[in-house]
Amino acid sequence: MTDGHVSHLPEPEYIDDHYRGSGKLEGKRVLISGGDSGIGRAVALHMAREGAKVAILYRSAEEKAAETRAGIEAEGAQALVIRADMASTADCDNAVAQTVAAWGAIDVLVNNAGFQKPSAKLEEVGDAEWQAHFDVNMAGMFRLTRAAIAHMAPGSAIVNTTSINAFAGHAALLPYSATKGAISAFTRALAKQVMERGIRVNEVAPGPVATDIQNVFEDFDDDILKNMAAPIGRVGQPREIAPAYVYLACRDAAFVTGQTIHVNGGMILGS
Repeated sequence: MTDGHVSHLPEPEYIDDHYRGSGKLEGKRVLISGGDSGIGRAVALHMAREGAKVAILYRSAEEKAAETRAGIEAEGAQALVIRADMASTADCDNAVAQTVAAWGAIDVLVNNAGFQKPSAKLEEVGDAEWQAHFDVNMAGMFRLTRAAIAHMAPGSAIVNTTSINAFAGHAALLPYSATKGAISAFTRALAKQVMERGIRVNEVAPGPVATDIQNVFEDFDDDILKNMAAPIGRVGQPREIAPAYVYLACRDAAFVTGQTIHVNGGMILGS
């Protein structure tokens, strides 16, 4: 990765012709939060290529959400686009209600919506900023899962997005890292709670990825951007993360629950 500001990060790549769908999610009904861009969009396109019907939630980026809808439909899949604020219980409940009204149930829930804002010192983090991280990243996951799980039958799957930062920490992303650690605990506890109901719960922990969320680092600290590349020598692409979600959502992972898949370009946990 070159030196300089976030504009030097590569453009996100969401899916390519090398990924061949094989019906792994044929007929499945999928709900993805944060599905308008980044990893969420890549997951939406890959699951659509695998035969799923895909509903995405977005907060405000209407143009990006429309692009994702077009991508899903280009894969020959049904798409549903719902505006929702993950900090709102009513919005989360309504999003689930709309999805169930359209397709009858939810087979796969992907909790991916995320918010991050860097800060050099803990003293710079205000109460509202701290709460915003937890409202979107953690409480939003709780709210959406609580609403969706009543409509999920045995054989369904929940896939959460955590981060390498839950395990290694990030000095400039303390509130974000804290929420991602909470997500890992939530994933493992929920997996145990719903195991008898036949619902699997897992998570994906990406490393540095070329997504819009990295725009928060613009003009913050050049050293962060210079060192953002993983040990493999670059940042990842959303299309390189999405297949892990497909695996955890489909029958191939029938014996996998309460687990984390690390897709991080060689980052060593705890370092």
